[in-house]
Amino acid sequence: MNHETIVLQGLTNREFLERFARPGRVGLSGGVTLVDRMIARAERHLDPEKRWGCWSHAFLFEGVRIDGQHWVIESDLQFKHKHFLLGVQENRIAKYFDEALYTNLAVLDFGLDDTQTRRLLAEGLELAATRTQYSLRELVGTLVALRRQELRGQENLLAREKSLFCSAFVQHLFRRIDLDLTPGVGVKHTTPEDISRTTVPHTTWLLQRALPRSEVLALARKVRRRVRARIKHAVKAVRST
Repeated sequence: MNHETIVLQGLTNREFLERFARPGRVGLSGGVTLVDRMIARAERHLDPEKRWGCWSHAFLFEGVRIDGQHWVIESDLQFKHKHFLLGVQENRIAKYFDEALYTNLAVLDFGLDDTQTRRLLAEGLELAATRTQYSLRELVGTLVALRRQELRGQENLLAREKSLFCSAFVQHLFRRIDLDLTPGVGVKHTTPEDISRTTVPHTTWLLQRALPRSEVLALARKVRRRVRARIKHAVKAVRST
């Protein structure tokens, strides 16, 4: 299987994900929030023309469970009322149906066999069960390495035990089944954009919308206050660990 990209239009996020999500496939998302734009801007150092990256989050599709819902395993920051999850967790795929927050989506299929898929999901669930954390500190280390490319193949300068941010989590899982999505890049320096550019043979289904600038700004304003509140909660969580 070579690398093939299939671009689709006219689908909602829900239609796109329900059509292409399968166990063991990788999901990528991009959006208009402050955090999304911060990551996309930092990823410009991966591009010879300094174009911003398209992707700010990576996750793994787990499959349909007994509730009839498709689930994902991911390392993320989740805030619900006064409660939050900081690290590897399971969430329903419905989280990504919100087109105001998730403007770009991709699904990557690496053609895994059943054994590889089971091993991949088992490792992801193990990290969720042992409460592997999402490290904002490591994310900062990755942003530093993007500016200094000679650091990309080394260990993250701000690495912590039992911590993996989103794309590092995905890269870690694939290395556990002997597939290296980003050769020469340290696990904890792997960005979502790196995964999107992997040279490992795969098929990519892409739902990418070109929104007018006025609409992008309107969406950004709509979620800005929510994002600021989330960042404050995340900073407090990091300081308390």
